[in-house]
Amino acid sequence: MKLNPNFLLHNIGEETLLVPTAGAPFHGLLQGNETIGFILKQLEEETTEEEIVSALADEYKGNIGDMREDVSKTLFELRRIGAIDE
Repeated sequence: MKLNPNFLLHNIGEETLLVPTAGAPFHGLLQGNETIGFILKQLEEETTEEEIVSALADEYKGNIGDMREDVSKTLFELRRIGAIDE
């Protein structure tokens, strides 16, 4: 999976915005924290859910189960708005 090219990442401090272009199926902004930004950054290249979880665990300390859940929820929302190409 990979981030749909009709969506652009924009960082403002520790916040990340996912901005749809005119060709995107979603019209609005998705605003996220540093973790969401990290997940979105991973999606700039072809990756899998497990690879994202692994990269998140390498970058941050925390419960791997919680990380898995955060990644899963984030990917669900990104799929819902059409921001991921499978």
